[in-house]
Amino acid sequence: MSVLTLEELHSALSLRDLTDPAQGPHAVQLIVDSIRTALGAAWPYTEVWTRRDHPVVSLADNYDNLGYAAGAVTREARYTRYASEGEVLRSHTSAMIPPALRELAGSDASDVLMVCAGICYRRDSVDWQHTGTPHQLDLWRLSRNVTLGEAELEDMIARLVETVLPGQTYRTVPAVHPYTIHGRQIDVLLDDQWIEIGECGVAAPAVLRKAGLDDSWTGLAMGPGLDRLLMLRKGIRDIRLLRSTDPRVAGQMRDLQPYRSVSTMPPVRRDLSVVVSAEADVSPEVLGDKVRDALGPDADAAESLDVLGETTYDELPPAARARLQITAGQRNLLVRLVLRPVDRTLTDAEANVLRDKVYRALHEGPVLELIG
Repeated sequence: MSVLTLEELHSALSLRDLTDPAQGPHAVQLIVDSIRTALGAAWPYTEVWTRRDHPVVSLADNYDNLGYAAGAVTREARYTRYASEGEVLRSHTSAMIPPALRELAGSDASDVLMVCAGICYRRDSVDWQHTGTPHQLDLWRLSRNVTLGEAELEDMIARLVETVLPGQTYRTVPAVHPYTIHGRQIDVLLDDQWIEIGECGVAAPAVLRKAGLDDSWTGLAMGPGLDRLLMLRKGIRDIRLLRSTDPRVAGQMRDLQPYRSVSTMPPVRRDLSVVVSAEADVSPEVLGDKVRDALGPDADAAESLDVLGETTYDELPPAARARLQITAGQRNLLVRLVLRPVDRTLTDAEANVLRDKVYRALHEGPVLELIG
């Protein structure tokens, strides 16, 4: 098991949680408030519980107590950031739900809406709508007064979309989650593309029973992505803008008015030819995480990373094999890195330094082709 170093853990925990008012105001908080208010008004006899737990959680609450199988691939270190053998940086705000359910089981409450917002930690691709540290919101309504099922779930979905994205076209498609039954994915239409904004379902009875809630309890579980909701609400096409320190941008991240574009910096493209082993994981999530780690404080300069081509040893011409000193069992990837900070223009020299950092992080061959 790969465990984060103390330095890596400190770096992760020092990143601002945009949902936390104690760390400064942000429009993400307005999204949370609007949803909490709308659902509270729709369910006037429901108590609203708001939780904000520490992002280091037990492995059990992140996975086991939500119904994840012991061998689930998402538990692997390539997807989950382990703080210790039994603790992780939460990969979803659903990790706050098991302790909330246990608290509910020991209370006198009979109808509760749980609102759990916060930053999460994942391995993810590099593109305009993904980040390794997304902000999520878990909304669970639990009741032993009202039987909650698919009809109530459909109403909850409609209220969420109408509150945050009024008038937007949306759809739901079947999705499987270990902590729900009748699971669904919620998509919103953006131009001609469906964009996922969250997942939901009827709360799995096994999860409720494990927390100590008897069979008189039913529930709804919903987990929208706050970054996506804010971007769709304001018309933002670059997730990095949510954390921008440029005053022209940051000032617009305190309201829900449409985003007014500031000057766009020119992109810098660098194509990298790297050698990797045959078994190397070159999924967008794994490569994205390597890029962010390699760039460190300059990680937000990376706008996108795409694998343009892949060639095995046998497919390479002899001259290319000799130049790369590639061996049987390795393969050659052509990777396009696009660098574009949101607040400044990179010089060629600066871009080359960043390019070389990414190259070193991805390349496993003996010959280094550095340009910085």
